[in-house]
Amino acid sequence: MPDKSTNPSGPGRSHPRILVIKLGALGDFIYALGPMQAIRRHHPEAEIILLTRPAYAELGERSGLFDKVWSDSEPKLFNIPGILALRARLTGTAFERVYDLQTSDRTGFYYRLFWPGPKPEWSGIVPGCSHYHHYTRPTLTHTQDRQRTQLEIAGIKDVRPSDLSFMDSDIGRFDLPAPFALLIPGSSLKMAIKRWPAPSYGEIARRLYETGTTPVLLGGMEDQDAIQTIKDICPKARDLSGKTTLYDIPALARSADFAIGNDTGPMHMAALSGCQTIAIFSTKSFPEKAAPRGENVILLVEETLAKLSADFVWDTLRR
Repeated sequence: MPDKSTNPSGPGRSHPRILVIKLGALGDFIYALGPMQAIRRHHPEAEIILLTRPAYAELGERSGLFDKVWSDSEPKLFNIPGILALRARLTGTAFERVYDLQTSDRTGFYYRLFWPGPKPEWSGIVPGCSHYHHYTRPTLTHTQDRQRTQLEIAGIKDVRPSDLSFMDSDIGRFDLPAPFALLIPGSSLKMAIKRWPAPSYGEIARRLYETGTTPVLLGGMEDQDAIQTIKDICPKARDLSGKTTLYDIPALARSADFAIGNDTGPMHMAALSGCQTIAIFSTKSFPEKAAPRGENVILLVEETLAKLSADFVWDTLRR
């Protein structure tokens, strides 16, 4: 990254400081990487700071896009010392522009923390901000499309899909036989409607193994019941649940024959990595807004996922 200590337009003059705000869930952060990369291309000499949740601070640092990454403690309104500390940090850094990629009520409140002093240019949905992006909330517009429009309003036209090439690792440690396929049967436990039944994944895993493809199971601790059900049906499935990092998932996806899974962050990473992806969505989880995007994505949508048969999914895989 170039030295940003001086501005070529004047001796001793600092480069502009820019703040990018993105909190959100994993899938949202992954899709915001494309806009973040566009912001860096548009401001090659700027000092760019990311404000994000602690869970994504390392991801922001490893992206190579930012000079600094700040973790947002997201103080509650009654936490006056926390609010004042955040305000001092925001107003004391002399930002020229803020790109609010979160566009939530919370980040709209952050805009108001600049009162009564001068406000930076602000790209977001706060009425009165310099680069106002109006849309009706809640919206069914896909995150990728919405953020592309937001940045166009701010003068950034070259917004590409998220490039996850920096998310890589040595997957040789897993010693996976080729060919293999990724099965991602989990999702938020709070949204059980997003989960295709685990026995159906088990049936797909069994058929894959019988036809010479090793099923590889990905997930976290909250997915163990589903993972165990699949392993009971297909004992030869390789269980990597709880053993992978965020950087393993795109690396595995690049080597897999395909990935199949629910509405969950790792599926977005698989799709953006170019893997052939079959995403299973309930109509209740708004596929128009939240479905994976990529060149090789097939979307299977059913109002009640229990009605989506393993035979239909298997036929889709074979095609």
